[in-house]
Amino acid sequence: MLCSGSVQEVHDFACIAQAASLHSRIPFMHFFDGFRTSHEIAKIEELSDDHLRHMIDEDSGFQHRNRALTPDNPVLRGTAQTPDAFFQAREAINRYYQACPQIVQDAMDRFASRTRRQYNLFDYVGHPEAERIIVMMGSGAETAHEAVEWLTDRGEKVGLVKVRLFRPFSIKHFLDVMPSTVKGIAVLDRTKEPGSIGEPLYQDVVTALSEGRAANIARLFNQPRIIGGRYGLSSKEFTPAMVKAVFDELDDRNPKAHFTVGINDDVTHTSLTVNPGLETEGKDVVRSVFFGLGSDGTVGANKNSIKIIGDTTTQIAQGYFVYDSKKAGAITISHLRFGPKQIRSSYLIRQANFVACHQFNFLEKYDVLGYCAPGATFLVNAPFPTEEVWNRFPQEVQEQVLAKDLKVYAIDAGKVATETGMGGRINTIMQTCFFAISGVLERDTAIAKIKEAIQKTYSKSGQDVVRKNFAAVD
Repeated sequence: MLCSGSVQEVHDFACIAQAASLHSRIPFMHFFDGFRTSHEIAKIEELSDDHLRHMIDEDSGFQHRNRALTPDNPVLRGTAQTPDAFFQAREAINRYYQACPQIVQDAMDRFASRTRRQYNLFDYVGHPEAERIIVMMGSGAETAHEAVEWLTDRGEKVGLVKVRLFRPFSIKHFLDVMPSTVKGIAVLDRTKEPGSIGEPLYQDVVTALSEGRAANIARLFNQPRIIGGRYGLSSKEFTPAMVKAVFDELDDRNPKAHFTVGINDDVTHTSLTVNPGLETEGKDVVRSVFFGLGSDGTVGANKNSIKIIGDTTTQIAQGYFVYDSKKAGAITISHLRFGPKQIRSSYLIRQANFVACHQFNFLEKYDVLGYCAPGATFLVNAPFPTEEVWNRFPQEVQEQVLAKDLKVYAIDAGKVATETGMGGRINTIMQTCFFAISGVLERDTAIAKIKEAIQKTYSKSGQDVVRKNFAAVD
């Protein structure tokens, strides 16, 4: 069971898992977080065919083929076994699983030799003499990575262990990355097993430390306190503020042995107190949020915007899309990030530099401007003459615009769509406004790239549709 935590890792671990599976003769389950990772769009470094050829050992591949079932070489497999043989057969697999961790690490090292992206069975991030450690896996580890770097920059002795190979769990490799100075460990599981003494990863860590001491593997100065927590079930938000709350709990004299973070448990009182105002994202990251209507094309336009920026510039791009469960005709919120460095923020944007509202009536239903950071830019599709727009804003919106000193742009996108024969499709119009206002790309370059995306997206619908979209952009 191999766990990846980002879109890049999903791409890379698919290759590593295949190589390790062929060599170890053990089937692999490569898994990652549903929605948060599987539905994210991100700029990655793609593996070439040469990379794949370097990773896949031909001899292992031929041996795998030779073990396949064929009438030319009949063998008996998968028999119904009785007690005289079953137990022995099950135990016969031990040496394969004992050898597996090192085979996976060797595959990761071979991968790094070609791509310069080094992975380990357990990756440590943080202060070299950390006293408080979080152990976790999946996309939440990327959020924790961001928070740990932010905290260590401010003098905190904290760290993070990212679990890559969950099964077989290698006690030696786990203890090798653990700082000897650790005093408290919080293990975070993204699951709940009702009635159990603790969730799976928590129990593995407790066992690893216990057996590591018994076998004299552990080199820890202290006997660290271990607590377990649950977070992010059903893709519930997990933010750096929640990571900070977990580290704060480890600092408590009597921390909760089993806690939750990210909810308000007012029944069994397991939840931690979180400071929602904590922000760890760098100032060089452009954060944009777009409010649209299901099936109005907003999400599709934003996906094109990510690809345009990712392909045209050196910026790293990330996009994630939140849909109402009612789908078509309900609200969609698109979260886009752009920055010069790797983006580890696997959580929703809360303070955006740019917010666009493609449906004016949303201003009366939702706290759209709650997403705006002070001094941000706000773009609204308003079906009114320019001089009337301000007075059409609800009073709460007017107050937020003034309090946050927002720069407001308005366009009657519906009118442009009607005049160019687009009907109610305003997505490319609003996309053009975003590029014109944000300055992410030079104006003429942005227009050319938008038209390329239109040609690619709508050419199947006929050139008349493409021409209307071009007219709307112009």
